[in-house]
Amino acid sequence: MTKDAAKQRIETLRDAIHQYNEEYHVHDAPSVPDAVYDEAMQELVKLENEFPDLVTEDSPTQRVGGPPLDGFVKVQHERSMLSLGNAFDEQSLRDFDRRVRQGVGDAFSYIAELKIDGLAVSLLYEKGRFVRGATRGDGTTGEDITENLRTIRAIPLTLKEPVTIEVRGEAYMPKRSFETLNKARQADDLQLFANPRNAAAGSLRQLDPKIAASRHLSVFIYGIGLLEGQTVESHSDGLDYLQRLGFKTNQERRRCKTVDDAFSYIQEWDNKRQELSYDIDGIVIKVDKLHQQEELGYTAKSPKWAIAYKFPAEEVITKLLSIELNIGRTGVVTPTAVLEPVQVAGTTVQRASLHNEDLIHEKDIRIGDVVVIKKAGDIIPEVVSSLTEQRTGEEQEFHMPTECPECSSELIRLEGEVALRCINPQCPAQIREALIHFVSRNAMNIDGLGEKIIVQLFHEKLIADVSDLYALTFEQLIQLERMAEKSVTNLLESIQKSTNNSLERLLFGLGIRFIGAKAARTLAEEFQSMDTLQKASRDELLAVDEIGDKMADALVQYFEQPEMTDLIGRLETAGVNMTYTGPVRKTDGDSSSPFHGKTVVLTGKLETYTRDEVKAIIESAGGKVTGSVSKKTDLLIAGEDAGSKLAKASELGIETWDEAALLEAYPKDE
Repeated sequence: MTKDAAKQRIETLRDAIHQYNEEYHVHDAPSVPDAVYDEAMQELVKLENEFPDLVTEDSPTQRVGGPPLDGFVKVQHERSMLSLGNAFDEQSLRDFDRRVRQGVGDAFSYIAELKIDGLAVSLLYEKGRFVRGATRGDGTTGEDITENLRTIRAIPLTLKEPVTIEVRGEAYMPKRSFETLNKARQADDLQLFANPRNAAAGSLRQLDPKIAASRHLSVFIYGIGLLEGQTVESHSDGLDYLQRLGFKTNQERRRCKTVDDAFSYIQEWDNKRQELSYDIDGIVIKVDKLHQQEELGYTAKSPKWAIAYKFPAEEVITKLLSIELNIGRTGVVTPTAVLEPVQVAGTTVQRASLHNEDLIHEKDIRIGDVVVIKKAGDIIPEVVSSLTEQRTGEEQEFHMPTECPECSSELIRLEGEVALRCINPQCPAQIREALIHFVSRNAMNIDGLGEKIIVQLFHEKLIADVSDLYALTFEQLIQLERMAEKSVTNLLESIQKSTNNSLERLLFGLGIRFIGAKAARTLAEEFQSMDTLQKASRDELLAVDEIGDKMADALVQYFEQPEMTDLIGRLETAGVNMTYTGPVRKTDGDSSSPFHGKTVVLTGKLETYTRDEVKAIIESAGGKVTGSVSKKTDLLIAGEDAGSKLAKASELGIETWDEAALLEAYPKDE
């Protein structure tokens, strides 16, 4: 592959993986199976290894997870919650073992644990009392879900020792709780959860803790992120200590002296995982001794001393009845297989992704075929192959149409793309999808305005574009099916509330190609208003960090279209806010501050300030707060019961302040 071709493919993979990460880690609504994500990531890693000069800081291979939702208070983890590298077969596991032996020699052992399929959480205890719980988020910053976690009875509110500790674990929904929940939702005519993992994640993001309490979740604690005042020598010792403190740890773990022992453990649980009362999607293998873990170290996104072996995706056989075409909001035409209903990973499947016409022909999939489908416990399965030996001769080859099935416009294939696309901006399907995107959670977040209502409004010709949403009346909405007076009132209030959103939500909601939620936030913060952004040149756009050629070109092309500028004008007339009102990230800070340009670590309990207050002071002055002491640390601020961080800072000769020194520099009454 040439470098130019590799660059193009890398950009395509990155765009896709960023989308998958946002769907999976932020919205808990993945659109692809784990296997599709894993294959894309493996291909990206391979290409970046072959072309290392094409690696960028914003590549999915250089980061963990996704950003936290705006609706939750953000909290910084004491230490980063890194994800694990993956192994998909025995050879990958042996390659990992070889790298470990090269790093620490042969005198080591592994701990093998079940990989619980749930939501990663961190729990912080101060002097033995549970004070905060958070999601992983992007690995550095998570979402505060303390009150929901308090409802999980497996989480102790008080430990058996008055220790300050941060632990990591996996919150999950037992299979029995999942079955009970879905039966209740079915009786109430509500959408069913696809699997226990999604149900657990959705439960922990409920604003009402009573709902989370009713879902009967549980948790397994699998590690220590921070421990003050004492140390443990190994991961297995740490798990034993956690158990003594009162935490629920998984008892199926096993010490493995060799990689052969580890693989035997994997095979054992692959065969009997259905016997468990909870879902697992693999096995985690870790080097046991902590000093050897430190010796092996970390990559940018994962530890070198641990790996997650992923079980193969479950495959089943069914019949492909027909192929439907779906038009997305950008005009991409996607073929979808309609199947005879079949059970896969605990759910009934009737539709599966076929991706594009090239793959259909490459795999020789025909209408009427007996096909193999797979999914790794997620929502949308994939057609893997057809069983050609079972053909009767009545099967039909599939060919994409030359015209859009919705508007009859000519379908085209843009240079460098495999998908066919309808480029008619008035295509009804694209307008519907654009409306659905505009009201979604990460965009304008109009509560109560779901896909079914949008489709109904569109079919009734009450809305033709997003600006029409703000002209809807009570009289129009009350005529809709299943819309009572209270529902209509709440919906109109939600629509009006969305007019106050900060600019980045509107930018993302407009659905400009290549402009995701993160890029929208960056642009809104940089240009501050829609008017300024519209007038920005391509060069001015490219001067913004993280805005590349494709994004800049898409923005320029979007704002050059008269119909798009007219749309923005109608939104502004309707009262939709066109300015950035979010928090401003301070980068320069106060150069006279003792924190300016410094890396600072906080430890222990402060009486006058909260940690968040001190963190805000440091960052506003141009400093950076990290969770662990290292040679790169410039200053340690230590409160009571500072513990091991204070001792390490002393060993390294790092400047240390007590609370009195902090108050002298920043008196509380100022």
